Amino acid sequence: MCLEDLIELAGGLSNIYRVLLPEHHVSLAVRNPDVIKDLPADVVLEKVLEEWHLTALSDETVNEEALFELGRSIEAHQRAQLIDLAQPVACHYRPSWHIAPPRGLLNDPNGFIFHDGQYHLFYQWSPVGCAHTDKYWVHTKSDDLLNWHWNDVALTPSDWFDSHGVYSGHAVSLDKALMVFYTGNVRLGAERYRQTMQCAAISQAGEPLHKIGPVIRELPPGVTEHTRDPKVIYRNGKWMMFLGTQTTAMQGRLAVYHSEDLHHWQFDNLYGHELGDFGYMWECPDIFSVNGQDCFVFAPQGIPSESEFNTVPHQNRIAQVSFNERDEISISKLQILDHGFDFYAPQSMETPDGRRVMCGWMGLPDELKHPTCHSGWIHQLTALRELEFVGGKIVQHPLRELSALRGELRDIQLDNASVDLNTKTFELLTELEWGARLRLFEDDQYNVEIYLDPIKHRLLLDRTNTQIEEGDTVREVELSSGNVALQILADNSSLEIFINHGEAVMTARVFTPESATRLSVKDATVNLQVYELQAPTAPYRA
Repeated sequence: MCLEDLIELAGGLSNIYRVLLPEHHVSLAVRNPDVIKDLPADVVLEKVLEEWHLTALSDETVNEEALFELGRSIEAHQRAQLIDLAQPVACHYRPSWHIAPPRGLLNDPNGFIFHDGQYHLFYQWSPVGCAHTDKYWVHTKSDDLLNWHWNDVALTPSDWFDSHGVYSGHAVSLDKALMVFYTGNVRLGAERYRQTMQCAAISQAGEPLHKIGPVIRELPPGVTEHTRDPKVIYRNGKWMMFLGTQTTAMQGRLAVYHSEDLHHWQFDNLYGHELGDFGYMWECPDIFSVNGQDCFVFAPQGIPSESEFNTVPHQNRIAQVSFNERDEISISKLQILDHGFDFYAPQSMETPDGRRVMCGWMGLPDELKHPTCHSGWIHQLTALRELEFVGGKIVQHPLRELSALRGELRDIQLDNASVDLNTKTFELLTELEWGARLRLFEDDQYNVEIYLDPIKHRLLLDRTNTQIEEGDTVREVELSSGNVALQILADNSSLEIFINHGEAVMTARVFTPESATRLSVKDATVNLQVYELQAPTAPYRA
């Protein structure tokens, strides 16, 4: 049966909200099954989990133009539903200067790039509820990396190749055209069998993104459908695509393709065997150069934690990589990017002045119960950070442009005492001796504590006495320095702690009451510099 006839049997375009192409079949998810009558013998209406699917055998090639038009009809309905959802809900945990969703769930940053005179940063968004449902891409833009404007919902899960989510990916700049690559996520049948394809979309001269469709439909040999998150770079006269993947032996690896034209891709190889059994899946690869050193960022899942306090399977790593004359990759010298609770799936870009700037998701895949959910939203992006390669390691600093948010400087000295900052949005600079305890976001009941353990020579970040509803409560990082220098960025319900001038970083969501604005010091005399941070003038949300 042709697609046009099946659409008519389904009650027309307005009754269809999803299209699937299981093998040799076409399946349409319909809103109202009651309007479907008098089906021919080769067409079946059946309930698949919570959806009604009208399915027909398709022995002929499905009309690509009709498929595209069906996708645009589904997209139009999706966009109409988003009008109210793009209006932000009020919540005292909402950040002042970090990017956060108006409502729903935010996760991975995507397509982070400088293109045609502006910075572009997309993020994944599940607009309904605090759950990982069908993902959209939101597009934000900035002239200065500081003031971010909501531009539009750039991509919706409207087509047969991304029906259950526009998953993560990157972007490349082609003169006036911006081309994005992403993983289309499809789930088939009652078993929700996963089908993934690597897809592309393009924007010409600032116009909305136009979907090209799948550019890689088949899996590489020896891997599962957990193959996703394309990163594309230009190297040695060709385009290279890097994908996080899982082998059939349940080991994470890096899949690499190459192309001459960005549309036709050839598989090269799987990399990462030198790391052995290093997790069951690698997500969100990023490849770039910092101060002449090639680096590979990825999110391994299922590796043993280096800390007794960390029970989470979702980790972050940066490695040094080398390319041989055939552009084959060797991976070595792994380093933890962030030792905190909430840092995952980072992306980076190069600024026009040559800096490597990174943004991460301030959240984790299984983290779904925050106090913000009572207001209908969850998660935010991290502050932007600059990466440098110094002394054989990556060091990280807050984006230098963030200093423009600083208000008046307050010099404070505390000797086993406290002070009320009257704000939860600030930058704090200090140096602590071993044995000192610094408490932030504090009232008589709640606080988050930074403790320098002099016995094990480690910094402990403890959010036990907060309004956390699930997840770990302590993180640690071992240090070898004398006194410990801290630069802390606070934004209502988040802390980003840069330790010893970027030697280590800890990121955390921290929930205490709106009035919990005290800072206190125990077992030490401490000098602090505190700046209240003023929100940018541009809106972060619609």
